[in-house]
Amino acid sequence: MKYVAIADQLRDRIARGELPPGARVPSTRRLAADHGVAMATAAKALALLSQEGVVRAEPRSGTVVAGRERRGGPRGLTREQLVRTAIAIADAEGLGALSMRGVAARLGVAAMAPYRYVRGRDELVLLMADAAFGERGYPAKPSGDWRARLTLGGRTLWSLHKRHPWLAQLGPITRPLPLRNLAVHGEWALSALAELGVDATTLCNLHVLFFSHVQGMAVHLEREQHALASSGLTEDDWIDRQGAAVTAMAAGHPTFTRMLADLAETGYDLVLDDLFESGLRALLDGLALRYGR
Repeated sequence: MKYVAIADQLRDRIARGELPPGARVPSTRRLAADHGVAMATAAKALALLSQEGVVRAEPRSGTVVAGRERRGGPRGLTREQLVRTAIAIADAEGLGALSMRGVAARLGVAAMAPYRYVRGRDELVLLMADAAFGERGYPAKPSGDWRARLTLGGRTLWSLHKRHPWLAQLGPITRPLPLRNLAVHGEWALSALAELGVDATTLCNLHVLFFSHVQGMAVHLEREQHALASSGLTEDDWIDRQGAAVTAMAAGHPTFTRMLADLAETGYDLVLDDLFESGLRALLDGLALRYGR
């Protein structure tokens, strides 16, 4: 995102001492002209730095670099604070906007301070994921049959992915993450699936299928977040603009055309929560039928 790149460049200049504490930073108008962006984009970059405590508004002077006493220092910084700050950035702006330098700026510490706690961004992301998956757990004494427990597991994972959309972007299902808190969710699902009386290979495959449903739906959460930020168009705005193109695409395909005509009369909202629940029910219905449970 352009405003993030502009903010990163200003952080660099501040970190190098080119813009010392108290120095006036380029105005919104100047940033917009220098980077060839809209005034609103430049203003968003300055707002981001202001939220991080890197700059502050000064009466009659404009926006200036905040002093170290305002931004704080490395004293008291903990790994947990580092991880939670990184999670907040990823939640708000997506995993692509996360950088070690950005986390340091948000915390108001030196650019290299986070490296005292993690080796780099990859390790930080793993710690973030483990912390996120650990935000919700399960009853100490499971109740209900396999289907009820698997439903609870699916809804719990879905709620975490909605809270942290970047979780679905971490890696392919073929390369599971070695996270202790993710294993808690895995054990819950596996213990429910084991009641189907299947062998180990089938049990593993069914667990992958179950998790893939959650991840496969959740991958669209951050994509929609990114699409909204980059285009400025809501889902409804985008659909309205695509109406003529979709109609032309459906030409010559009678079922497609008939469906669009019916939806034009009844209305239709694509709600990911509803699709997740529908897919989960279909998956569980299939397992019950296949394994006689």
